[in-house]
Amino acid sequence: MRLNPMSIINSRLGMGVALGLGRSVPRRYGYKVAYWIADRISSQKNWPMVRAVRLNQWVVSGGTSEDLDKAVRAAFRHNAHCLYDLYRNLGSPERAGELIHFTPQTDRMIEQSIRRTQGQMIVGVHMSSFDMTMQNAACRGLQAQAITIANPTGGYVWQNHLRKRVGIDITPASKAAIRKAQERLLAGGTVMTGIDRPIADTRYRPRFFGRPASLPVVHVQLALKTNVPVYVVAAIMRPDHTYEIHTSEPIEMQRYKDRETELIENAETILKIAEDYIRMAPVQWSMFYPVWPEVENEVP
Repeated sequence: MRLNPMSIINSRLGMGVALGLGRSVPRRYGYKVAYWIADRISSQKNWPMVRAVRLNQWVVSGGTSEDLDKAVRAAFRHNAHCLYDLYRNLGSPERAGELIHFTPQTDRMIEQSIRRTQGQMIVGVHMSSFDMTMQNAACRGLQAQAITIANPTGGYVWQNHLRKRVGIDITPASKAAIRKAQERLLAGGTVMTGIDRPIADTRYRPRFFGRPASLPVVHVQLALKTNVPVYVVAAIMRPDHTYEIHTSEPIEMQRYKDRETELIENAETILKIAEDYIRMAPVQWSMFYPVWPEVENEVP
């Protein structure tokens, strides 16, 4: 029986090991251990998760990456650094807050979620310590429903539990979750979801980095139904190893007579902003699923 490394890493055991390292290993050595583990993983070129990062980094570079091995290694090292920060600072919002910088636009978005005078859709890019920054925003007062992956198992259940502890309303994707999100937006509330993780069985393939991709459009559907703006959010690590939360200006959905055109055009407008964030720091994009699996034969 062939083991699936991604399922092990995302299992309760994998999360437990990561949590133990984060809490027990001092920072002086913690990053070194994290990098050592990352290097061992990134060297396994046949592992699906490593191949996925390779494909994604290839497309992001425009198919011109001069040293793809170096980019993949840097991506895994960066993610390991972020995971160490996350687990080391669990339960200590003050200490986590020292690592996170919120822009004025992000602060306004958090304040709006508290006041509830207008609904808002927040869509996240999986960059840097996405979980730690989201949890810290909740500790600063962010009130939101988060639509996560459907049918979570293993480590994903644990991740959702950690998110709930800080007050985020976690709802795995389902028809009931979408109805709840619509009601919340109409009542002036805030809903969050990710936009860059590929999904199966979708008829919509908006262009992302110039290529069609099987990415979600539920955020566009919700924003159109409730007439709320969309904000794109991404965490980017600065040279001093702290994180800055970038938030776009509000994006108003455009109306089209053709439903498919309406969804695709608005999704692509949002994804273009996500592209800009990823281009700022490509190896900080922590996406371990192939967004464009069809490029397999193009990648060295």
